[in-house]
Amino acid sequence: MKRKMSYKKLRKLLIDRDMKRTDLRKDAGISSSSLAKLGKDENVTTDVLLRICDTLDVDLNDIAETVQEEEETLETGTVARRSHGTSHRGASMSRVD
Repeated sequence: MKRKMSYKKLRKLLIDRDMKRTDLRKDAGISSSSLAKLGKDENVTTDVLLRICDTLDVDLNDIAETVQEEEETLETGTVARRSHGTSHRGASMSRVD
């Protein structure tokens, strides 16, 4: 099964520290688009992740982890996996045999 990045730990850490996402963006010097990608568990550069780690004084495993992609059952009974790549077309469905 494929794996994807999850930044749920980062979101929880921000809540625990009573810190807004916009504050993190400014303090870490990251773009709004990178912040949006983090919110959607999309890929960002390691530079962005390291800036966040430096700003929050944490390790990478404190803000990110890999998780298995969710499988969805279609009406036809076939199983499909949602792609969370960086395609400009958005999420796509692919058939798993």
